[in-house]
Amino acid sequence: MLKILFASSEVQPLMKTGGLADVSGALPAALNKLRHDVRIIMPAYGDIFKKAKRAQHAATLGLPGIAGEITILKKKLPDTRVEVYLVDYPPAFQRSGNPYVNAEGDPWRDNAERFALFCRSVCEVAQDRAGLNWQPDIVHCNDWQTGLAPALLQAEAARPAMVFTIHNLAYQGLFPQETFALLGLPDPLWSPQALEFHQQLSFIKGGIVFADRVNTVSPRYATEIQTAEFGNGLEGLLKHRGNKLSGILNGIDDKEWNPANDLHLKSTYDVETLAQKKPNKAFLQTSFDLPNNPDVLMLGFIGRLVDQKGVDLIIKLIPQLDHLPVQLIVLGNGDHKLERALKELATRHSRTVKCHIGYSETLSHQIEAGCDVFLMPSRFEPCGLNQLYSLRYGTIPIVTNVGGLADSVTDLDDEHSNLDAATGFIMKQTSAAALYTQIVKAINVYQDQDQWTRLIKNGMGRNFSWVHSANAYISLYETALRDRSAGKAV
Repeated sequence: MLKILFASSEVQPLMKTGGLADVSGALPAALNKLRHDVRIIMPAYGDIFKKAKRAQHAATLGLPGIAGEITILKKKLPDTRVEVYLVDYPPAFQRSGNPYVNAEGDPWRDNAERFALFCRSVCEVAQDRAGLNWQPDIVHCNDWQTGLAPALLQAEAARPAMVFTIHNLAYQGLFPQETFALLGLPDPLWSPQALEFHQQLSFIKGGIVFADRVNTVSPRYATEIQTAEFGNGLEGLLKHRGNKLSGILNGIDDKEWNPANDLHLKSTYDVETLAQKKPNKAFLQTSFDLPNNPDVLMLGFIGRLVDQKGVDLIIKLIPQLDHLPVQLIVLGNGDHKLERALKELATRHSRTVKCHIGYSETLSHQIEAGCDVFLMPSRFEPCGLNQLYSLRYGTIPIVTNVGGLADSVTDLDDEHSNLDAATGFIMKQTSAAALYTQIVKAINVYQDQDQWTRLIKNGMGRNFSWVHSANAYISLYETALRDRSAGKAV
């Protein structure tokens, strides 16, 4: 049995802004089911206490340079046996809303101080200096918000092994040089071989440089980030650490995302009762005031409205959709310009396009079940989860040939010769024209319901549960432990 401290800035269902939270809730639960002692540590944001009302006091920390005490609270992750440690320091975390940005969408000015405090707290727990009478074998850190923890732990004589997961390299935790001195970090860490990145402080470099093993959330993305196109300036470092870098495709919570017993749906179904998927489409059309037509191809998009997700490509082709037998529903929020553009287009093309600006867990399930096709024209995608949900729900994905999308979707070739294996459509380029081409291809296949049903069954037959991924992480942890023992970390 391994003892694992899993550090993350967000964990579903306690706090979620994106896929990191889904992974941070589901992977520890899967590891626990494999009989490992895994404990999550995360900040105690103000909104968490609405869902963590019965949190108990576990320990008190005092950190140099920090006024007052830091409290470690504990509770069980809902519907699991996994212990969660909440780092409670009101000046840093007791604020409502998004954990990273304010109501105007600007980063909190003290993010460096907030997450440095969190990382220092992780180190104290990892070194059993928090009074919890427990020390992990592995500290698993996730994304830039935890990146300082490996940098600080590497100086400890009897530290745990360290794994650092990059969920999205586009977010690096970059701060001005003067922030380094403000945080009181050890002087040797200010160098290009440590935390310095073009005269800036880089949190994410702490994880990449100092962890025993670095991984990403799909094998393809692990290769991509070693190139200039996807490396965001860190491709040289990542290539240098290439023999310690790997990729593990995320899983999904197959209990929460199961069309056979999904309480959000109008009609539940499975691979043997696919006719019961149809009422979900009719329900969506009625709910969004679209013409009730079972013969049109219903397209869906759920996600952040940002350029990374290719939302601008969808916007460009919306005027052309009026000439096709399709309908489109978009759910998401993000860039205000993209939000406005979608709302304006939905008004002008109201019989074809509808959008819901915001996020709704219920709507996300209903869109996955009610649509025929799910659009993911991402410019880059470390893993992606919605294409996995779509496959599970018999909704055919149209995706770009990047990251986890390429790893999880099998393209139907132009001759349909691989109809026994294909699960979706892959764009040859990342452009509005390429997306349009694949939509037309999907329309043509949809006319032959026998072929369409074969695609659906292929996708629904794929197994993306967390069990496989969790076992891969166990192997990664064991490798990190061997590296730590051999003294070969850096």
